[in-house]
Amino acid sequence: MKRTLHGVTLAAVLFTGGVSMAQSAAPATTKPAPAAKGMAEFKGFMAPTDPKAFLERLHYINQSEIKQAELAQKSSENPDVKSYAQMMIDSHTAADKQVMDFAKTQNLKLAEMPKPANDMEKKAMAADKAHMEKLQTLKGMPFDSCYMANQVGAHDEAIGKVMAAKQGMTAAPAEMTTMLTQLSQELPKHRDMAYQTLGKLPQTMGVGGSGSMGGTMNHGSMGGATPSGTMGGSTGTTGGATKTK
Repeated sequence: MKRTLHGVTLAAVLFTGGVSMAQSAAPATTKPAPAAKGMAEFKGFMAPTDPKAFLERLHYINQSEIKQAELAQKSSENPDVKSYAQMMIDSHTAADKQVMDFAKTQNLKLAEMPKPANDMEKKAMAADKAHMEKLQTLKGMPFDSCYMANQVGAHDEAIGKVMAAKQGMTAAPAEMTTMLTQLSQELPKHRDMAYQTLGKLPQTMGVGGSGSMGGTMNHGSMGGATPSGTMGGSTGTTGGATKTK
């Protein structure tokens, strides 16, 4: 059963990665729909341009990543997964402190759960909850496969949202601009580490092994990334792996 679950998870990663590569290779025939009022768009990813609304989403993402990583410390038996999870705890704890400290200087009280901007975001937040509940039922290798495959897609989403906000918040305070720049540099590193860790899992059929082999991300321009409408705290098994033996 564990072997089957692991294979299904990796097959999903391979499938979504292949779809993304095909979309990247194909010439663009249509332009993304214009962003709704109060939203910024970048390569199909959306983010609110209101600083408070975006800070709430960053807080939500940080807390989601911390909770999942804490669960990984308890449910995984793989030292690479546990090491990655500890890195996520440390990094997102520091990032969340930065978010909350900045909000305090702006006299902003952030909600623990952002109010969905639209139906897509509402469904994405429900999917995040369902993913966490699924992780809570898994142990060992099935947990590792589910957690790490999700991390690749989750970071693709988070990078896209940060890039959208960075492009749309042209009048943001200097501290906010600096924060977005830092995130645009750090999140791709997390994504690559997730991909590499996924590649080290047993029976990976050659998946992973190098962040640069992901096939779906250009971290400089975000070209080729495929949005799936999630909040970034957790996603399906989007993005990631295309390498096969």
